[in-house]
Amino acid sequence: MQDRELYAQILGIQSPWRVDRVELKVADGEVHIHLVHESDVQWSCPACGQPCPLYDHQPERRWRHLDTCQYQTILHAEPPRSNCAEHGARAVKLPWAEPSSRFTALFERLAIDWLKAASQKAVGDQLGLSWDEVHAIQERAVQRGLTRRQAEPIERLGVDEKSFTKGHHYFTIVNDLDRSRVLFVAEHRTEESLDGFRRSVSEEQRAAVRGVAMDMWDPYLNSTRKHLPDADRKIVFDKFHIAKHLGEAVDLVRRRENKQLKAAGDDRLTGTRYDWLRHPARMEPDDRKQFAALRDSSLKTARAWALKEAMMAFFFYHYERQTLSLVTQLAGPLPPETHDRKSPHDPAPLRQHHYLSAAPNNQCRQRVHQLQNPVGQVHRAWFPQQKELRHRHLLPLRRPRSHAFNPLRTLNAQIKRPKFS
Repeated sequence: MQDRELYAQILGIQSPWRVDRVELKVADGEVHIHLVHESDVQWSCPACGQPCPLYDHQPERRWRHLDTCQYQTILHAEPPRSNCAEHGARAVKLPWAEPSSRFTALFERLAIDWLKAASQKAVGDQLGLSWDEVHAIQERAVQRGLTRRQAEPIERLGVDEKSFTKGHHYFTIVNDLDRSRVLFVAEHRTEESLDGFRRSVSEEQRAAVRGVAMDMWDPYLNSTRKHLPDADRKIVFDKFHIAKHLGEAVDLVRRRENKQLKAAGDDRLTGTRYDWLRHPARMEPDDRKQFAALRDSSLKTARAWALKEAMMAFFFYHYERQTLSLVTQLAGPLPPETHDRKSPHDPAPLRQHHYLSAAPNNQCRQRVHQLQNPVGQVHRAWFPQQKELRHRHLLPLRRPRSHAFNPLRTLNAQIKRPKFS
């Protein structure tokens, strides 16, 4: 078989193109393949697709192809231009490469496969490419994927920011949580950044959204409420930020009470900031005993800490046993609680006020009162009974099935906390 026929079969070259000659440059480690086309060919206009006569040729271009053994393979050709009566002279689409690429489609596919497992710099070093060349290959692949993407329902979204470089520089990223893919990326983390995604989806897709997981960043909340129907019943805050705000509330109570105690000559709370934020299981034995004395006291900080622990048990229970799809369904009416469950291990029915931002007015007033007086009477339906918590207040994500754990049972206003061992 001639070398021209060999490379024509390897490259998949078909009429009207053919391999004119093959040059092997051993010193440079390259194989150069020159392609030409037959005469009197009708070329399709890239704009309208109509067959048109040949207008002229562009200067010769080069494309890097997959290596032949240890030699780089370079294709050479003069791209023809069609003479369309409607659109004028246009460069035709070549079967082996994108219009603006200097690499063949098969070579770009290899680079994309490698980019799934390594960074752009690592791929460039292995393939002998610059960072800009690898990045351009990735950009073209993203554009091809976006072109093929169809408008399909998106039920669960994730919104978050990603920092890059030094300083406060962020990207806003929107993910499809069901299919594990990125839907939208915009600079900054402002309300306008997220507005760009809302404009890129149809009204039908917005109506199909059942839940949006995000942090408590106000610009994201404002944008979601502005563009998403019934947004307050679809927003799901991640538990990290809930735990963060609960910890800050406990520390605020501690600082205020510590100021009052120090004025009276009592310095029990001095230097205990991180003791109230740490989990007791991570403390040293001596520190755990000292903290137990503080926790079992009548201090307001101790009572605020107990409320925080009960709230965390509530959220950990639901995040562990309910998927995001189930959480977003809690906006609808739910059956009343019954006491004739068949198994003691069945979870208790979920209540409507599980939502942080969709509670009735009377519940909202009760919660505002609790924020003003966090150590006062507890809304009884919020928290589990203290007796259901594990010894030493250890609150793992998973519990043995031998312990029936119901986070929606009532909690006495004055919490009786178990002693540390």
